[in-house]
Parts: sequence; C-alpha cells; structure tokens
Amino acid sequence: MKKILIVDDEKDIVETLAFMLKTKGFDCICAYDGEEGLKLAKETLPDLIILDVMMPKINGYKICRLLKYDSKYKNIPIIMVTARSQEEDKLIGEETGADEYITKPFEFNDIIDAINRYIG
Repeated sequence: MKKILIVDDEKDIVETLAFMLKTKGFDCICAYDGEEGLKLAKETLPDLIILDVMMPKINGYKICRLLKYDSKYKNIPIIMVTARSQEEDKLIGEETGADEYITKPFEFNDIIDAINRYIG
C-alpha cells in the first residue's frame, strides 16, 4: 500500500483528502503544521507528499526545499496544494523543488491524477 503524507493546517482539508485517498487504497499520514510535517516526512519516508504552503511553524516552501536538497528524501514527489495562485508563487514552488503545484479550491480528481503521475 502506497503511503501519502498530507500536510496542511486546515483540518477539514486534511481529513477530506485522507478519507478520499483511503477509498482509493492509499495509506495516509496526516500533519497539521509544517514542523510536524517535516518530522513525519523524515520518520515515515512516504511515497508522496501533499503539502500546503501557508502553515504555522515552517511554511511549505521551506519544507520542500529541505527535503528536495537532502539526498535521502529528494526522490519523494511533492504536490503543493495552496491558495497562493499567483505566477510568482508557482515559480517559487518550482524553485524549491515541488513536482506539482495545484491551487485551492481544487477538484479531487486533479489530486488523484497528479498522484497517479508519480506513484500510480
């Protein structure tokens, strides 16, 4: 079973994504702030990470950069899901190493399609 780490400070988004992904056969690990997300990424080595940008403690850009510039974690695909939809935000996401950048509000199928591109 593929393991997906969901990191977002909006509890309803985390729980909805986790529920939907579990129905698709994925094992989900949840974190509600950046610090917890980074810790869980390193402890659990997920197959993929869904990562919000604007979060308490550590933002998603920093988490992405820390993971992508570490040889132990750099191959974990990261899908950034964020309300930040400006072109410059997407560029920052790409520069930090995000594999995908999806803006909120999103369609669940967009998330599934992105996941399938990397670990489907």
